[in-house]
Amino acid sequence: MLFTDLSVNYLNQKMNSSQSTINQVVNIKNLDHFFGEGKLKKQILFDINLTLNTGEVIILKGPSGSGKTTLLTLMGGLRSPQSGSLLVFGEELVGANKNQLVQIRRNIGYIFQDHNLLASLTARQNVQMSLELHHNIKTSEIEQRAIALLESVGLGEHINYHPQNLSGGQKQRVAIARALVSHPKMVLADEPTAALDSKSGRDVVELMQQLAREQGCTILIVTHDNRILDVADRIVELEDGKITLDREQPAIDN
Repeated sequence: MLFTDLSVNYLNQKMNSSQSTINQVVNIKNLDHFFGEGKLKKQILFDINLTLNTGEVIILKGPSGSGKTTLLTLMGGLRSPQSGSLLVFGEELVGANKNQLVQIRRNIGYIFQDHNLLASLTARQNVQMSLELHHNIKTSEIEQRAIALLESVGLGEHINYHPQNLSGGQKQRVAIARALVSHPKMVLADEPTAALDSKSGRDVVELMQQLAREQGCTILIVTHDNRILDVADRIVELEDGKITLDREQPAIDN
């Protein structure tokens, strides 16, 4: 009987551990990062330990120069981590080659402060570009999905507009559609409201939250904007390259 109890406990522990690992989109342990070499070498991140779970909305905040964007680019496979451990979707990025980083990036949506839209392309074409990187999606589906998502972000009448003919909030909505159209497992947003007024910024973040949650992905938002903190499940703060706070937000009753 004792053997059976021990066996059941062991199996339960293994299952719980396995479930916890499945729920972890990002798992960072003892991560340091440096810029430069030799006498110019400067440490930017210090002993970062952080986990992002499936379906969470996390806000990463801190002073300018605290390492927020550096950490985001490391998690996004846009920069190679140098030491410690950085698991994204269960894959170790420390020591990963370029092809491995490309594969990781296929499952991530990126939203940047300055939109990064191509001026020569329409809103629809900018969104379609994200899908064209996925060779498993049929050409006939690409335009349909791009239009459907632009309609869902309120740009159904602007699908053929070029960026110069869109407002700042509309451009950011195109950027959100581009990030989400391929149904990524994670969305990384770097200061998505910085160039927007209060209402446009709020609308953009709530839209990003709604659409990403409908798709069941994790969202990390780097921001200085204290007006949007309430959209997050967790607040993480960086200061001088170190995590100084990792706090869950209280649930809000509807």
